[in-house]
Amino acid sequence: MQIQKSYADRPGSEGTLYLVATPIGNLEDMTFRAVRTLKEADIIAAEDTRQTRKLLTHFDIGGRLVSYHEHNKHASGPELVRLMKEGQTIALVSDAGLPAISDPGEDLVRLAVEEGIRVVPVPGANAALSALIASGLPTAGFRFGGFLPREKKGLKEALAPLAGDPATFLCYESPHRVAKTLEAMLDVWGNRRVVLARELTKRYEEFTRGTLEEALAYLEEHPPLGEYCLVVEGAQAGAASGAYGVADSGDWWQAKSIREHVDHYGEQGLDRKEAMKKAAQDRGVSKREIYQALLEEE
Repeated sequence: MQIQKSYADRPGSEGTLYLVATPIGNLEDMTFRAVRTLKEADIIAAEDTRQTRKLLTHFDIGGRLVSYHEHNKHASGPELVRLMKEGQTIALVSDAGLPAISDPGEDLVRLAVEEGIRVVPVPGANAALSALIASGLPTAGFRFGGFLPREKKGLKEALAPLAGDPATFLCYESPHRVAKTLEAMLDVWGNRRVVLARELTKRYEEFTRGTLEEALAYLEEHPPLGEYCLVVEGAQAGAASGAYGVADSGDWWQAKSIREHVDHYGEQGLDRKEAMKKAAQDRGVSKREIYQALLEEE
């Protein structure tokens, strides 16, 4: 067992790894503590030194700036650990937000912990949590998925195990892939409530709240711009219609056979194909499985 007392004096000359949050858009979100820590650090390790140099210049921060990113972490990480073992203090920053969240900083933290080096967080802005607290969706339990797989098959395989998870789901997505990700969520999870948060803390900050179907329709008319954070309600998150206009999102269909489930949507005016698709979405299975089950019931 390893016990770290972050602010207790320790014998020896080992340095400290500070994980320093930086603004995700609005420079006013930089904390006094973050500025002081960067000024006092022997070395600032950055994912993109050009981007970080702009931030340092704005706050009149000098110091030695080195590169630490996904492509050089296997060489740079051990070297940074060596410097900290010699007594150097290193401040790690990402391009925006908290380092080590969907970020190669996670590996540097692990190396430091393995070597008994003190790791101290300097908290601040984070896109996922900022989107969550402003979403209007449940915040008591949530799951962060980072960046989901790019390939369609891998994406659906990542989403499928979460079909019954009641926790609110958070992930990051690029503008050219956001629609494909929403389509996969609709196909695997059904028509849940979702919030599309983009340009957080910036001038054009925008929250699009609705269902997955409504969000897809909106994106068809308004092409995606900027990086997105998606906030999606968990399974059976509530049956009230609320501000999103979603009614009866509970498990009403579980008492029905698959045929009765499909017939329910047929009675609402959907054709057979669409009714099967909706039933598949409710149950978190493929449309092929619904079709096969109907054949077996005959």
